[in-house]
Amino acid sequence: MDDKNRYDDVVEEILEGDQTGDAPSGKEEQTKKQNNPPRFCTSCRRPEYMTGKLIEMPGEVLICTDCMQRSMNIMKNQDFARFGFPPNMVIQGDFNNIDEVMEQLSKLTGQPFPQSNIKIKPKKKVQKKPAENEKDAPDTEPTLSLKTIPAPHKIKEQLDAYVIGQEYAKKVISVAVYNHYKRVLALEDDIEIQKSNMLMIGPTGCGKTYIVKTLAKLLNVPLAIADATSLTEAGYIGDDIESVLSKLLAAADNDVEKAEKGIVFIDEIDKIAKKRNTNSRDVSGEAVQQGLLKLLEGSTVEVPVGAGSKNAMVPLVPMDTSNILFICGGAFPDLENIIKQRLLSRSTMGFGGQLKDRFDHDPHLLAKVENEDLREFGMIPEFLGRLPIVFTLDGLTSQMLVSILKEPKNAILKQYQKLLSLDEVELVFTDEALFAIAQQALEKNTGARALRAILEGLMLDIMYEIPKDPNIGRVTITKEYVEKTGGPLVEFRSEMAYQS
Repeated sequence: MDDKNRYDDVVEEILEGDQTGDAPSGKEEQTKKQNNPPRFCTSCRRPEYMTGKLIEMPGEVLICTDCMQRSMNIMKNQDFARFGFPPNMVIQGDFNNIDEVMEQLSKLTGQPFPQSNIKIKPKKKVQKKPAENEKDAPDTEPTLSLKTIPAPHKIKEQLDAYVIGQEYAKKVISVAVYNHYKRVLALEDDIEIQKSNMLMIGPTGCGKTYIVKTLAKLLNVPLAIADATSLTEAGYIGDDIESVLSKLLAAADNDVEKAEKGIVFIDEIDKIAKKRNTNSRDVSGEAVQQGLLKLLEGSTVEVPVGAGSKNAMVPLVPMDTSNILFICGGAFPDLENIIKQRLLSRSTMGFGGQLKDRFDHDPHLLAKVENEDLREFGMIPEFLGRLPIVFTLDGLTSQMLVSILKEPKNAILKQYQKLLSLDEVELVFTDEALFAIAQQALEKNTGARALRAILEGLMLDIMYEIPKDPNIGRVTITKEYVEKTGGPLVEFRSEMAYQS
């Protein structure tokens, strides 16, 4: 009997053993047969009792020893004709090594492909010629070193071109940034320099955020500006504490080493003050302060890349905050009343007494702030201890508002004059008009932000009417127009030519 007939008879005997009576009877034997069906070689289709124990391969493939030996002989003898390829072949493509070629050929043939006389001929890469202006360009960006750190007076000079007033605040930030990078770039020594995080306190619109944004433009360092109002305790709806570092990592182009030497400005820090007279869980107040402690002190934190919270879909990278400078800023409303209450805590009677209205009109009352006042406001002592430098910004006066209108490089008046110059019209503001605008801004109690709103209202009709008449050559904003008791002074081109 040949092998094929014997194979068919054995299969039939195994599959129909229960009906012919050859297989043992009994429920246990039948259950065993159903749970353990006969196994066959995937290549030659012979049963296991004829081939011996089968070799299990991935993908539920069973191979007998004979077929396995036959495959090994083919690979050893380099029988490429069986695969349909010539014995010596050259593959041209973007492959890094022979394993990638073997993997691609195995996918095409469905069989393991041997490594033999196949040679890889890489494609020639065309190199672009550098442009003329790029020939002398350096290959890498200039790195920050102890010799290239801008001195504090140079940083302040650059800030003076954009920020009016706040001399003390600009001096403190300039020194802090200078010392921060000296600390980061200094070689390790016996003396370890601790970083000095800062807390900026000032009324709304005095320029806290603007100073930091201007600093970000002037310095070639990664700087992130975050808002504390959106931060919540981990596990609640909102941004986690680590989202502050996610913005810094994005500002550094996801370069962890570069981000670990950056600056973080947390605005509206007064919004996470501890809530008073509440029995509910303070997830956006004291809990956020507790979470920020490890960032301010310096520790290794898992930071989500490109997201505000941690989840399974967002990759995490470790970041060390020991060399990150943190600057916190806030308006702290009603802090003046807390300071005044502390200053007037002594008796108001006798020779050493103080009048209750002594500090009512003190423009520098906020500069007398102490940690005791901030704790009374709602900041926890552990948080304040990690912000050793506390300084205040002065409230804006009418003279400072006038300077803000016309002196900075990107002053608001210069922006409107540029817009009208595109229509070949000259825009002029009288000194009385500027002081009237500043006085209206002071009444709004929103600082420099009020200047833009006032000018938008003043310039609406002018910006609308001027394009109608091409003969208009100059528009002068007067005090009467600001106070709505008159109109602007409009001059035509013919009048201007006659006067000249």
